[in-house]
Amino acid sequence: MSAFVVQGGRRLEGSVQVHGAKNSVLPILAASLLSGGECVIKNCPRLSDVAASVEILRHLGCRVRREEDAVIVDASQPTGWEVPDELMREMRSSVIFLGAILGRMGRAKLCAPGGCELGPRPIDLHLAAIRALGGTVEEEGGSLLCSGALRGGEIVFSLRSVGATENAMLSAVCAQGQTTITNAAREPEIVDLQNFLRCLGADVQGAGSSVITIRGGRPLHGGEFTVMGDRIVAATYLAAAAAAGGDVQVTGADWRHLSTVTAVLAEAGCTVESGLRAIRLRRTGPLRGVRPVRTAPYPGFPTDAQAPLMAAMTVSTGATVFVENIFESRYRHVDELARMGADIRVEGRVAVVYGVPALHGAPVQAADLRGGAALVVAALAARGESVVTGVQHIDRGYQDLAGDLDLLGAQVKRSGEFVKIT
Repeated sequence: MSAFVVQGGRRLEGSVQVHGAKNSVLPILAASLLSGGECVIKNCPRLSDVAASVEILRHLGCRVRREEDAVIVDASQPTGWEVPDELMREMRSSVIFLGAILGRMGRAKLCAPGGCELGPRPIDLHLAAIRALGGTVEEEGGSLLCSGALRGGEIVFSLRSVGATENAMLSAVCAQGQTTITNAAREPEIVDLQNFLRCLGADVQGAGSSVITIRGGRPLHGGEFTVMGDRIVAATYLAAAAAAGGDVQVTGADWRHLSTVTAVLAEAGCTVESGLRAIRLRRTGPLRGVRPVRTAPYPGFPTDAQAPLMAAMTVSTGATVFVENIFESRYRHVDELARMGADIRVEGRVAVVYGVPALHGAPVQAADLRGGAALVVAALAARGESVVTGVQHIDRGYQDLAGDLDLLGAQVKRSGEFVKIT
C-alpha cells in the first residue's frame, strides 16, 4: 500500500509551478474524439484520471501516445461507441465521453461512472441536454444507450452543472444547426474547452457567461493546444503555506480564477500578492478565523478548495464556519483531521472549525481526492510524523504532490508501491 509520510512543523519557502488542470484536460481529451485528425494536447498532467481517459480513447479506436508533457491523440478513425464497465468505473467524470461518442459515432453506450464518492451526482441534466438535441436515451441492463442524429436546439439547465455543460457543448458541436445553452456553468475550465473546440474548427461563443451559443455541424480537424494551469492545485499549495507558515510563490495558474480563495487567506492573516502568472503568499503570524466560507459555482468559492482550506484553518485562532452547497458528502476528511487534534463540529452541510494551538502527527486515510490533499496540508502543520494512506485518490488530481512540496522545503516522502503514470 502506498502512503505519504510527512514530517510536520517545517515552514515552507520557495516557488512551485502547478501542472495542467485536471478539470480542464479531461473534457478536452473527450473532445479530441471529435477531431478528424491529430490533436496535440500540451501541459497534460500525469494523473490516474488522465490515464483512464487515455484508455477509454484507445478502446474507442484512437491512437494515443505521450511525448514529455504532451498527449497526442489521433482520432481520425475511431471504431468504438461503447465504454465497458471496468473503464467507466476508473473515474467519476467518465460520463463526459457521452456527448463526444454520440456526436462522433451517432450512438453511445455507457454505464454508471466511478471515482470519488461525494454523494449523489445525478446525470439527469446530461441526458436532458441530449434529448433537447433530438437524441434518444434508453436504459439497458444498468447501462445507458443513446442514439440519434443530433440537431441544434435550446438547452436550459435548471441548475448550473459543469459536467452537463461540457457534455452539452460536445454534443452540440456535432449537431446540425444552432444550439443555445442557458444557465451554463461559468468555470474557467469551460472556457478552456471552448478554446480547444475553436482550435479544432468549431464555432462556439459565450463560454464564461451563462449563455453559450454553438453553430454545429462544421467539419473539425486536428490541432495543438495548451491546457490551462490547475487552480485547485494552486489553492492547495497556498493553503499548505498558510497552514505551515512561510513564504511561497505559486506559478502557472491565473490569479483571477483564485480570487475567492486568496481573499479568504488574506482575511485569515496571510499576505497575498497576485501577478499575471504568479501568486505569492506569506504567513508569519498566527492564522485567525474568518467569516463563513460558502461553496458555490464559479465565480463563488470552489468546492474543491474547501477541504484544503479547512485543514489550514484548524490551526487558526477563533472559529470558522464552512457551508458546503455543492456535494452532500464532502466532509469525509473531518474525522481524519480530528485524529490529528482538530476540533470540528459537523451538522449536515455546515462544519464549524474551532482553531487549536497545534495539531499532532497521526496515521490518517484519504477517502477522496481533495480530502486526501487536505490531510497532507494538515500534516505539514502538525508536530511529528503523519502517515497518509489512500494515496490512489490523491493521484487522481496531483501529479507529484510529494515532489512539489519537497521543492518548498517540506519533508514528504512516498512509501510503498507506486505505479508511474505514463
